Amino acid sequence: MKVINLGETDSALNNIIAQMRDKDIQKDKLRFRHNLKRLGYIFGYELSKKLNYSVKEVVTPLATAKVSTSDTRLVISTILRAGLPLHDGILDVFDDAENAFIAAFRKYDKGDEFHINIEYCTCPNLTGKTLIIADTMLATGASMEIAYYKLIEEGGRPTFTHFVCPIASIYAIEFLQKRLPENTMLWTAAVDEELTSRFYIVPGIGDAGDLAYGSKL
Repeated sequence: MKVINLGETDSALNNIIAQMRDKDIQKDKLRFRHNLKRLGYIFGYELSKKLNYSVKEVVTPLATAKVSTSDTRLVISTILRAGLPLHDGILDVFDDAENAFIAAFRKYDKGDEFHINIEYCTCPNLTGKTLIIADTMLATGASMEIAYYKLIEEGGRPTFTHFVCPIASIYAIEFLQKRLPENTMLWTAAVDEELTSRFYIVPGIGDAGDLAYGSKL
């Protein structure tokens, strides 16, 4: 799995990440969701450079223009619920893409141990297509690994898979590099080196789902 960290290059993307990390700015849920969607635009644009293209003829009111457009069949997936605004931003870039959704969450056992519980998955046929899986945080990598293989189980094996995770831990990256095939790529904007005893990213951003949609029981 190749890793591309867009945050290593100075750009406006880092301004968005800074706002998402700021505990005072986070209080504005609308702004938090909007920032996630803006990240979706940026990741979608950068990711589009890795797709397959060919030249087509487009008829304008005056003549015919030749334009190089993508031939890649895309399926955009997200892990509910925190990834929804990010998914929406990517979908605005690839407006003709198909979509998939999966509900995966941590279910804590004794102490700080947990397992990943999946309650819902819906997706189109993935065979021969490029899959994008978007989620806000990549802490341990366990949810992403299970979601990836669940989608394959349901929809078939894609040609290539892009993972879009704005905030990732070095632990999760190393975890996924051992467990995912070579035809995968991780896109991130920040790599944090610490996890708490309950496997939350430090400094991270907190609970992205709560920040976007409110606290849960």
